[in-house]
Order: sequence, then C-alpha cells, then structure tokens
Amino acid sequence: MAATTGRDSSEPLVEPDPLLISYYESLESRLGYRLVLGGTRHFGYYEKGTYWPFPLGKALRAMEEKLFLALDLPSGSQVFDAGCGVAHVALYMARRGLRVTAIDLIDHHIVKAKRNIARAKLPPGQVTAQKMDYHHLESIPDQSHDGVYTMETFVHATDPAKVLAGFHRILRPGGRLVLFEYDHNVGVEERLPQKVADEMHMVNKYAGMRVPINGESQKGAFNRMLEEAGFTDITVVDYSANIRPTLRLFYWLAVVPYFFIKLLRLERWFINTVSGVQAYLYQDHWRYVAITATKPGGPIEGAKTK
Repeated sequence: MAATTGRDSSEPLVEPDPLLISYYESLESRLGYRLVLGGTRHFGYYEKGTYWPFPLGKALRAMEEKLFLALDLPSGSQVFDAGCGVAHVALYMARRGLRVTAIDLIDHHIVKAKRNIARAKLPPGQVTAQKMDYHHLESIPDQSHDGVYTMETFVHATDPAKVLAGFHRILRPGGRLVLFEYDHNVGVEERLPQKVADEMHMVNKYAGMRVPINGESQKGAFNRMLEEAGFTDITVVDYSANIRPTLRLFYWLAVVPYFFIKLLRLERWFINTVSGVQAYLYQDHWRYVAITATKPGGPIEGAKTK
C-alpha cells in the first residue's frame, strides 16, 4: 500500500488502519483501559484456582514477569516491543535490565508512552518509543535486537507472515521471539457453533483483530506460521486458566450495560463491553497462549561481552 500523502521520506511507513485506530481512539477504549487497568492493555496473570481478581496491578505485573522470563535474555539485551501501548510493559522490561525499542501505531499511545518513559527516570536511551507500523520495519537494521515480543498486539496484524518475517530479520542469530496472544480452541476441520462464530467475528472485526478473522489463529496455526518464517524451538503454553479472574471481572463489569447495548444494537460502538461478556461466555472456544520461538544461531551474548 502506498505511503500516506504528505509523509516525510525519512519517517517509517505506516499503513492506514481505520478500524484499529477507531478502536483505540474510542472513548470506550480510552476510559476502559484507564479506569479498569490503569492504562495497561493486557490481561493479568493469576495462579490457577484464584477467584478474586484484586489487586489488579499485582496480576498485571505478574503477566509482564511471565513475558520477561519467556524472553530468557541476559541483562543489557536489546528487545523490540511491537505494539507498546503507553509503555507499561516496556518499562517493566527496562526495570528488569533490558534495553527496549518500543513502537506503536496509535498517536495518543506514543504521546503517553514518551511521557511515562520520561517520568520513569531511567538511564537515557534505555527505553525509546516512536510511531511505527510493525508491518514496515525497514528502518530497523538487520540483526539489531536480541528479542522481540508482543503483548496481545500480534492479533491486529493484517499480514502475519510479513510481520514475522520482519521480526526474524531484525533478530540476531539465537534471538528470542515471544508472543502473548489469543487463538481459537478449534482445529482447521472443526467448526464453532454458528451463533458463537458470528459473535466472535463481530468482536474481532470491530476490535481490529485480523489474525482470527483471517483464520490464522486456529489450533496449530502459530506453529505453522513461525516455522514458515524460519523460527525453531517453538513452544506454546496455555495460560487460559491463569487469566480467568480478569476475564470474570470484565464480565461482571459489562453484563448489565451489555443487555442494553444488544437491545439497541449498538455493539460496534461498545465493542469492549461486548467482548467482556462474550469472551467469558465463550471461553471454551478460545485460548490465551504464551508462544516462544528462537531464530537459529546464537547464543545471545551477555551485556558485558557485546
């Protein structure tokens, strides 16, 4: 797709994505993420069997710790945050000793990310944030990062194969890729009940989640895509039971307004509310997965030997 009109040739290419931008720019998204999750844009992690979701902040940081451990990189490693939001995850990685290149497609995310980075008073350059589309990483040098991660953002990819190829290119040999994402709990030959399929499709459409819409989040699809992109040592860990307290909280917050939204057919304008109910009701049909993979080569050197 052609570059946006008026774009400076030195700026990274960003393809227009009206549905995704509309989702994150909506008042519902802005207020919901801020009031419920303190600006963070991912699920919390709980030990299995936990019912009570509070304190939320502890659970959110626990999920970020799981991502840090999955990266399995030495202190001082350079990692790439593909879809940083307001930089909460990037700042957690920095406080654990990593250096972070953070990007996001949404203007107000980048404004807030830069503000949060400045307030964190970390060493200069330890975390950087800029507007960039992870489909277009041409400005990022080859083999320049030790790790790449997404925290519930790869789901928005319009061309997953292109995104994974870009991640593979910017990783050093031995580099780690970690994707904390959603997939469907059905295989290629299986079918969801039609009502469930229709309602999940609506949520995916208006929340800008293209990977499920394109049928690329079925059971086994992530392994296939990663293998085709050249990654090895692929593992998939199911954290569905560990996010259930957050899922249950979203349901109870949303279930009453959901009734009126359905009655008035306003679903597309309140898609987070709809998602909060349907994700809980249909939790047997999807999974929350932590996926890790490695670019062949390596190993990654520690900070002192770089």
